[in-house]
Amino acid sequence: MNLPQDVREATDISAVTQLILKERQSRDLGLWDDMRDCFHADSQVRVSWFRGSGEEFVQGSIDMASRMVNRHRLSPIQVALSGTRAIATLSAIVDIPAKLGKVEMNLSIYSRFIYRTEKREERWHIFSFDAIYLRDEVAPAVPGRSISIDPKELESFRPSYRLLSYVVSRYGYTIASDLPGEDRPETVRALMREIYSWAGAKGAPSKIAASSGSNVAMSA
Repeated sequence: MNLPQDVREATDISAVTQLILKERQSRDLGLWDDMRDCFHADSQVRVSWFRGSGEEFVQGSIDMASRMVNRHRLSPIQVALSGTRAIATLSAIVDIPAKLGKVEMNLSIYSRFIYRTEKREERWHIFSFDAIYLRDEVAPAVPGRSISIDPKELESFRPSYRLLSYVVSRYGYTIASDLPGEDRPETVRALMREIYSWAGAKGAPSKIAASSGSNVAMSA
């Protein structure tokens, strides 16, 4: 408690950053107990294929890992502190190997992850995990092979995550149509207002526009 404020803040930022990295790495490596330890008991997760508590998210991830593999490429993490609460944001690409017919391919989902974290009893844990969907793409796993998808089969899916919806539906998952996405900037604004209001963080964005790249641009 006698440390300078900037040192205490740096310590908290580091702790939140390591928490997010631990949660994502545990997910990729199947370290389920470590992943479970990252969430508060009253946490909530809202991503493409899942809505529920952190504990339920871990169980759902265990089930998903038995059906399909996914791996995460993460950008550096930005942390906004607000007392014992903090918002962590980062860009991410989720890679999913899949198969359409006899063609092996890789699905890549470009998104932005938003975590709400809270310090209780001197420990940081995740209070919520949300994702903003920007775009997705598929590429053949073997160069020279071609992937053919009937455009009519994609018409019912949102542009920001149409290929994700199409591919994972073949593995038994249903993707919600109301997720925050680049194609509907108002959904991004609503999510960010909710998150910054919860944290009471300074510099809460009053105007949020989705960029054409892999980030979400925010201006106060």
